[in-house]
Amino acid sequence: MDKQLAGKLKTRYERSVARLVKLGPIVQGTITERTITKKDPRNPDTPRTIGPYYQWTFKHNAKTVTVNLSRPQVRPFQQAIDNNRRLEVLLTQIRDLSRQFLEATTQGVQKRKTNK
Repeated sequence: MDKQLAGKLKTRYERSVARLVKLGPIVQGTITERTITKKDPRNPDTPRTIGPYYQWTFKHNAKTVTVNLSRPQVRPFQQAIDNNRRLEVLLTQIRDLSRQFLEATTQGVQKRKTNK
């Protein structure tokens, strides 16, 4: 057991956990900006663009859900989606640090001697 390594791993782990608390709201999904182009009934020779519309799409109970967002909702929801991505990175780091810490601070199974 390497106490110095264990101390460094524990410190890195604690810093990563502290970053979790600072993330803020978290949601999964993506936001898509949509516009519709169609013929203008008053002037059929020129296309008419309607929108933009904002749609937030996410999975819930193994089904895809789409919710229309207002323009003021887009930024907070996008920040929450970005926070979710940061959360996934942090969780991967915390899992890796936890594994390394446990390997450094616990004794594993003794390996058998091979007969040669």
